[in-house]
Amino acid sequence: MALALLVVVLAAAAVAVGRWEREFGYQSAAAYLVLETVDACVSLLLAYLVYGRFRRTNTWQDLLLLQGLVVLGTANALLSVTLAKNEPIGAFGNWLPPGLRIVGTLLIAASALVPDRQARRRGWRHWALAPVIAVMLVISVILYWRKDSLPEFSTTNAPLVPQLVTFTCFAVAAVGFTMQARSRDDVLLRWLGPACAVGAFARLNYLIFPPSRENWLYSGSVLRTASYLLLLIAAGREISRHWALQAEAAVVEDRRRLAREMHDGVLQELGYIRSEISAFTVADRQRVERILGASDRALDEARQMLEALGRSDDEPLGLVLHRAIDQLAQRYGVTLDLELDESIVVDRAQRHSLVRIAREAVLNAVRHGKVDRVRVELGRDYEGSRLRISDNGAGFDPGGSRTGFGLISMRERAEALPGIFELTSRPDEGTTVVVRW
Repeated sequence: MALALLVVVLAAAAVAVGRWEREFGYQSAAAYLVLETVDACVSLLLAYLVYGRFRRTNTWQDLLLLQGLVVLGTANALLSVTLAKNEPIGAFGNWLPPGLRIVGTLLIAASALVPDRQARRRGWRHWALAPVIAVMLVISVILYWRKDSLPEFSTTNAPLVPQLVTFTCFAVAAVGFTMQARSRDDVLLRWLGPACAVGAFARLNYLIFPPSRENWLYSGSVLRTASYLLLLIAAGREISRHWALQAEAAVVEDRRRLAREMHDGVLQELGYIRSEISAFTVADRQRVERILGASDRALDEARQMLEALGRSDDEPLGLVLHRAIDQLAQRYGVTLDLELDESIVVDRAQRHSLVRIAREAVLNAVRHGKVDRVRVELGRDYEGSRLRISDNGAGFDPGGSRTGFGLISMRERAEALPGIFELTSRPDEGTTVVVRW
């Protein structure tokens, strides 16, 4: 809807500009120079951002897009410099920018069509612009050498050929980028499609109303600058995405560093304490058992924190539950029955809370319920998503027992989802914990 509205506004602006003069133009050398300069700056800015992206991805698509933007930016910059001198442009100055634009749009169309594959060699990425620089030099030399035989730019139909080629390339690029953006979560591609579409409309406008005078502002010029403004939006979105990825990478690195510190420090010390206590032979064996139990719980908590730090944010809940509960079952020799719906999606905070609730329920069953079988179910019912942990242990009377911190913690975590915590238990009939959200 927003893109359709933008196209309507641009079309209205083009019609308004077209009605200024009988020849669909408005005489303003300064305005024409400003638009060419803006187009050049936007192209080169986006090329700089794509170069950084290419250094990270090393894909053919980013390489071709980088080269195409550099060529387009160079063409606009050369025309801006020529206009700023306020001198007659001549045949060479008239034909060089269109020639470079043909090369630039061909490269952009190619980048929209190539698959998202990496280049084989990474070492030559520092020379990514060498081929297009060589091509631009060759085109410049040929046009300069043939400048006396070049046709007049404003009195023949020859300029329509570059407009037709660039229109075709922009139209192909618009379709290609739009189709790729539908299958890939790429902010840059999402904006390149509309930008190329508006650029194609600009070239179509030039074909219908060919420019006949130098330093005049035509309706196609407005559309062309509008396409570059869309590229500017794409550049801003790419910058935001880059810094978001940088922040995410910094968080991941801090988590890995903290995980290494915990593994080399806290876990080693807790393991040493447990091994030393188990070697004691004392009369007060119950106290030793309590210390051993506390050490085991501390080790379990430390291992859980270590696993959480190294866990990817996009891991499905079912996979994380399976891994966490299976570790406890193997450690305590408990038979585990799992029925997990892998299609249930939760955010990172909810996943962490649900895994902690499941671990706490299993640990309580193992330590206090004398169980040999635990069943964990993750699924959906008419009320929403549900996590259910049941065991065949000794059970207890929830109304007659003093509520421990573990049960309080599970209830608070469930309510923070937001969700509902349910506990059912009877002596000699086992315990069932249910979380609904």
